Amino acid sequence: MPRVAIIATAVVAAVVLAVVLSRPDNGGTGASDGGTSTASGEVFLQPAAETGPDEFTESTVEEKSSASPVAPSGATESAPQNAVRGVKGDAPGLYGGTRNVASCDVEKQIKYFGDAPDKQRAFASVARIQPSEVPAYLRSLTPVQLRMDTRVTNHGYKGGAPTSYQAVLQAGTAVLVDDRGVPKVRCACGNPLSPPVAQQSAHKTTGEAWPGYQSSLVVMVTPAPEPVDVFVMCEPDGEWFERHKGDTGKKDHKTEKPDKPSPSASVTTPTAPSDPASPPPPPPSDPQTSDTDTSGPTTDEPPSSDTQPPPPDSGTGGDTGSDTGGGTTEEQAPAS
Repeated sequence: MPRVAIIATAVVAAVVLAVVLSRPDNGGTGASDGGTSTASGEVFLQPAAETGPDEFTESTVEEKSSASPVAPSGATESAPQNAVRGVKGDAPGLYGGTRNVASCDVEKQIKYFGDAPDKQRAFASVARIQPSEVPAYLRSLTPVQLRMDTRVTNHGYKGGAPTSYQAVLQAGTAVLVDDRGVPKVRCACGNPLSPPVAQQSAHKTTGEAWPGYQSSLVVMVTPAPEPVDVFVMCEPDGEWFERHKGDTGKKDHKTEKPDKPSPSASVTTPTAPSDPASPPPPPPSDPQTSDTDTSGPTTDEPPSSDTQPPPPDSGTGGDTGSDTGGGTTEEQAPAS
């Protein structure tokens, strides 16, 4: 090939690459394509009823359950730079729902994974468990609904591997929480969740903000200091009830209104994200992809060998960031 043609081809390829890397949709590294947004500073706003990008499964949300939003107390206090607002996972009123109705169909979620062993393996890699442990893990979680707009790291499924991006889940979103009250699964898409991470640049929000959204009212859930046996939750009509951990609402019973029905948000310093160049090793290989509680095929082509699991939960990482949505206190993401 003539030298001029070679040079022309190289120039065209470079231009195409530049366009792809600068695109805000499928060519970027943010929530729009399910990629990690830690470095790019992108935070994806996810309405409660929408599936969102790169879902693991179909929705398992129980439409009969609903929750009323609440503003965290202490949200107007001044916050230093790079700080976020955290609410402990055992705070009464942090979660809501309808008494005796689970916000998520856990058994349906288990069946979806049983029918898709590759997704079950990817989910397990994020949760740091064996694929065969996924059914028991899901049953150990508690179905609830958020009552506050909540910042998380959302893990999607794309190209046979898990992805990650920073997201704010709208109040009313159905989730499964662990015994420390930390959201672990988003029921509208089956995506595993982990605590948010500090960002390396000033963030921007993507997606359409819902009515009432304010960055100053966004919280992150910090682990309760002790395992939670009973979650104190609020119904849309203002009645209060208790739900035992791991229960799907069958043991719910009414309780008295707590002294502080609006959970208190305290200023928290986020931790820096893990080095993406040195991710932790995946859990030991497990020949099983499902147990007797699941249905569907039991074998499938494994993900490519170069697939790396996302960083582990940081526990206290994350920030609520700032945007043009309003609010009395604006926060900024950590500097790189």
